[in-house]
Amino acid sequence: MVIEIEKQKIKWLPLEANPDIWTKIVQQHGVDSKWSYTDVYGFDPELLAMVPQPVKAVIFLFPITEAYENYRRDQEKTVLQQQPTIYEDTKHVHFFKQTISNACGMIGLLHSLANNDDVINTNDDKKLFPKIIKETKGMTPAERATYLEGCAELAQVHSDGAQQGQTEAPSLEEQIYLHFICFVEINDQLYELDGRQAFPINHGKIQQSLLYDAAIVMKGFMERDPEESNFSAIALTCDE
Repeated sequence: MVIEIEKQKIKWLPLEANPDIWTKIVQQHGVDSKWSYTDVYGFDPELLAMVPQPVKAVIFLFPITEAYENYRRDQEKTVLQQQPTIYEDTKHVHFFKQTISNACGMIGLLHSLANNDDVINTNDDKKLFPKIIKETKGMTPAERATYLEGCAELAQVHSDGAQQGQTEAPSLEEQIYLHFICFVEINDQLYELDGRQAFPINHGKIQQSLLYDAAIVMKGFMERDPEESNFSAIALTCDE
């Protein structure tokens, strides 16, 4: 008789939506100092215009609610019906599945770097993030998830960052209902990368810019949950 042993769930402390912490993490581990994260103060045009350019990625923080979960399930079903080859069609996207609890911030950070070749030099693979991106390039999303589960250095970097927030870090037992996702531009298309999703979500050809088009999608999240207020975003930008 074969006895299957259930795999123990790995759980991390969550990262705070603090662009200074995110910037410190990436610049210490393989990203040039000209790249940094900055707050997006709102999604109206005059506030979006305040964000330094170019914008290479947008990280969105939102609450996981019943309305969102219903939307997510319906969205996945619709995409699979309309595009049954979605898994094959998105192989060019460097997409990480999230199997570590509370790791959505780090997954969003990885998505923002791995899908922007001009942000990170994968030849400098002595540094953590170039090494991760280079070594997971040819993997499936599930294989990448297993890789991250076994990456002790990443776990330590994440833990250090989670302890540096302006608010006291929650306990590992605390239930967290806020979630990070990432928006990037790939081949002129706006992609939503969420480790809880089965695959990347393509929102179509970018009409104005990554930031402005992502803002339209983020406003849709807010409209689905008008009673919620915990929405925020940070952008990966260049200081030069």
